[in-house]
Amino acid sequence: MRPRARKTPPLGIAIDPTGAAPLHRQIGEQLRRAILERRLAPGTKLPSSRLMATELDCARGTVLLAIDQLIAEGYLVTQVGSGISVAANLPDEMLVSPGVDGPPAGSAADAPILSRRTIDLLATGLSPQAPFGDPAIAFPLGQPDRDAFPYRLWAKLLEQEWRKPTWQVAGAPHPFGHPGLREAIANYLGVARGFTCDARAIIVTSGLRQSIATLARMVLDAGDKAWIEDPGFRGTREGLAAADVRAVPVPIDASGFSVEAALELAPDARLAIVAPSHQFPLGTVLGLQRRLELLSWAERTRSWIVEDDFDGEYRYSGRPLAPLRALDRSGRVAYLGSFSKLLFPTLRLSFLALPPSLVEAAEKIMVGVSPRASLLGQGALARFISEGHFAAHLRRTRLLYASRQEALIASAERHLAGLLEIAPDPAGMHVIARPHADIASTFDDVAAVAAAAAASVSVASLSACYAGAHKERGLILGYAGTPEVEIERAIARLQTALRNLY
Repeated sequence: MRPRARKTPPLGIAIDPTGAAPLHRQIGEQLRRAILERRLAPGTKLPSSRLMATELDCARGTVLLAIDQLIAEGYLVTQVGSGISVAANLPDEMLVSPGVDGPPAGSAADAPILSRRTIDLLATGLSPQAPFGDPAIAFPLGQPDRDAFPYRLWAKLLEQEWRKPTWQVAGAPHPFGHPGLREAIANYLGVARGFTCDARAIIVTSGLRQSIATLARMVLDAGDKAWIEDPGFRGTREGLAAADVRAVPVPIDASGFSVEAALELAPDARLAIVAPSHQFPLGTVLGLQRRLELLSWAERTRSWIVEDDFDGEYRYSGRPLAPLRALDRSGRVAYLGSFSKLLFPTLRLSFLALPPSLVEAAEKIMVGVSPRASLLGQGALARFISEGHFAAHLRRTRLLYASRQEALIASAERHLAGLLEIAPDPAGMHVIARPHADIASTFDDVAAVAAAAAASVSVASLSACYAGAHKERGLILGYAGTPEVEIERAIARLQTALRNLY
């Protein structure tokens, strides 16, 4: 015997007998949503209450309670001999399919769902450097080599740290972070960066943004001004915004940050944030004369300097100049460093070395500050540094990254001639590709980034690093995280993507 054709649609209702809402309310809410989302069109006939109760494995009275409520609200109608159906006269504006039809123009729903700051952020065109989880894409920024880090050793150090942690770590941690890590950082700075620093002055943070926001809140009031480099790292602006401090972009010239130019723009600024060892993204090294001018300004005006040394460990030729902190006579320089770019990104550990005069106040106010950097990896990192593994890792990767930069530039010369020009950089983990003179006037780096992404190549827009009106066009390519065997293929894909544009 053939089964009889069903004349009523399946409703797709699922009830939870253990849920907090009564069963009749669960049924009614799901039917109401199906009607409003047009999954049940006006005039559609519903199954009988007996059949619905059988399919839902509940009492018929439960179904009748839900139906009676929807009839009272006008969503359903019942007629003798015709059963129950969706009302045919529901107002059209109530029948909205999510993601298809929007509210009528002029309604209250026309108000934007995003804040102005979020809209402005999205308007910059800056997008993630690579699809999350993509293992093969080149050339992401801020990514170290994924295979160079000794994860097996790291796992052993983690196990040693957490086999029997002290209560100082597991239960009542210092607001500045793991004491062993702070001591290890202070010792390392004395040896590798050439300045002494008390471990008490080290604050472990979750990244540059948190470091900047922490320092800015301590020394500036809301609405105060801070000089930043233009172009520069976007996170600098975001860190200042978190502290309600106004960022004043100072254009970088061929010699880097200029105090003279900064004073013309905002003579009342009380904080300068600079990357003197290797400016991002241009790679400029701040000369000694300008370093001394900046230090003199801070000392004379009792202002502050934040020195961002994000990739100062990677220099491939020449001798690096001493950090600003090593030249600071009056205690006006806070020094920032990061381990995430040197080891692996998800570590999310950076540090802020405070000027001595701020330590006591910071110890008091940091008690109530959250969130703090995770303690899970801090003890292992302390061991990693103090046992010499960190220095050895830097030596290995310094050679590796120098080789990758050479391979990238050689490949670009073969494939990108007439499109992009890349000059060697004596330091860092990225290079800038500037448009060839033939296409410079029409080159759109935002469009180029999109075209490259469609070809599974991750590059960044140089123009997106600018906060001021003047914007230079170009592409930023990070090479540290891209194996040499991938570089040639990725550059060839980038060539094809750009040829389709120019």
